[in-house]
Amino acid sequence: MADDTGDEQPGDEAREALAAELSELLGDAVMESHVEACQNLWLRVDIEQWRAVMAALRDAGFAYFGFLSAIDWTDAPEGRYEDTEFDAAGVGEEDDEASSATAEETVRRGGGETRFQLLAQLHSPARHAAVLIKADVPEAAGSDGSSAPASVPSIIDVFTGADWHEREAHEMFGLVFDGHPNLAPIYLPTEFEGHPLRKDFPLLARAVKPWPGVVDIEEIPPELEAQLEAEVMAEFEASGAGT
Repeated sequence: MADDTGDEQPGDEAREALAAELSELLGDAVMESHVEACQNLWLRVDIEQWRAVMAALRDAGFAYFGFLSAIDWTDAPEGRYEDTEFDAAGVGEEDDEASSATAEETVRRGGGETRFQLLAQLHSPARHAAVLIKADVPEAAGSDGSSAPASVPSIIDVFTGADWHEREAHEMFGLVFDGHPNLAPIYLPTEFEGHPLRKDFPLLARAVKPWPGVVDIEEIPPELEAQLEAEVMAEFEASGAGT
């Protein structure tokens, strides 16, 4: 397999074959697939068939539930502070637009068109294989004119272990899982407002100090510093450590 530069890229025949097999199994529920050689297999599926896909994969042997979470693909309003491989993509390129598109394509493994995406990882113990399932979550208009992710089907009747994962995704991203009996908070107090893992959630610490927010240490007044030093030395001498 060669990329656009003509360089040979590592192949992954086993995952390619599994992608074809699962795409045939799931039929029109699969919108796109992506193989990250020697690492991951992604399938992007129709959100309307999210629960049916999970049940079909469980019955096909992918019966070990790994995790469920969500992604908010928008950029944070205050900008990005982390130095990641994706931030560095295209450095030195003449065409910034092309570089940005390349970085976005690299990030969105398995595709996607919406701001929010739901994802889950399933394993097949018998086949020693894993698959990452993702689905685009459309946004719905709220009563106040703001937008929020539309509700998605719960899979706790398919994988009981998804219970607290769905609660976490609800708490952190605002996703609503239809059929979940108790989307109660796990980490935050019940009166907490907002969803901290959304990119538009105001992180006040970052507004004051760029990431990683190194803590400033105030200078100690000279008179207090001398007093503290004298107290430390007195305790040191009293302990007999200096003799």
